[in-house]
Amino acid sequence: MNGPYLGVDTSNYTTSTALYFPDAPAMRQNKRLLPVKEGELGLRQSDAVFHHTRQLPELLEGLLAAAGGPVRAIGVSEKPCEAEGSYMPCFLAGLGTARSLAAALRVPLHRFTHQQGHVAAAAYGAGCPELLKGDFLAFHVSGGTTDALLVRPDPDGGIRCTLAASSLDLRAGQLIDRVGKALGLPFPAGPALERLALEAPRPQNPPRPVLRGADCSLSGVENQCERLRRDGAPAPQVARFCLESVLAAVSGMTGALQRAYPGLPLLYAGGVMSNAFLREELSSRFGGRFAPPAFSADNAAGAALLCALREKGGRL
Repeated sequence: MNGPYLGVDTSNYTTSTALYFPDAPAMRQNKRLLPVKEGELGLRQSDAVFHHTRQLPELLEGLLAAAGGPVRAIGVSEKPCEAEGSYMPCFLAGLGTARSLAAALRVPLHRFTHQQGHVAAAAYGAGCPELLKGDFLAFHVSGGTTDALLVRPDPDGGIRCTLAASSLDLRAGQLIDRVGKALGLPFPAGPALERLALEAPRPQNPPRPVLRGADCSLSGVENQCERLRRDGAPAPQVARFCLESVLAAVSGMTGALQRAYPGLPLLYAGGVMSNAFLREELSSRFGGRFAPPAFSADNAAGAALLCALREKGGRL
């Protein structure tokens, strides 16, 4: 068996490394959340770079010990998305390490966006990597984005993600973390908010999305959640209203995009899509594909898979 492809991703939430073994096929991951102080909603970029610099060598040492052969090529996330001017310093930690490794090992280095990696990892985790060979719609819903993407194969063997719709203001992950903080939940708040929300019954009158075309607006939801808290609503009810509002927004966006791009497969990616309640509802309504949490939250698996695709000319 030949060696694997290495993926590296250093987002604002997680230090991630992954090995993709195409002959098996199999994926092995080694990742760690960045430490965030209690009561805070994330890290300054300088702190994120510092923690990546500390965590990445240990994660790579453990992962590469299980490689079983020489790494064939390295894929790395170099920026958040394909939009002009997209940049976050935290990705420099992974990019610098990947460049150094590629030079030392004398193997090719392939650069991707964090968003491309999310989409590819979700396709792999959902058991449908063949999606990457054709056109499809993908949602990337996380702390930094609430984007709907038209995904097409890249002539170089990867994928291209074109923005089809987005949030006009607050991102879904930001909303969840802010409401979670107000309720005293740890950061990132998604898992704890979901558990809390499931203690409350579904509202008789579910929230309605605020849409402009296929774009959504979520800033009003934060204000409504704060109003519920001031009026004495129990914490589970506030959490439920928050998640039902995210569901309404993503559902509204999905319906609008299905009308604009009829017949295209649907894939949901990003940390917010790790939420079991959202997965169950969106899957039953639209038949979309979802990955398990290990391939929905921030990870380097997508960079490793895209690296293999590019090296193999788009062949899985």
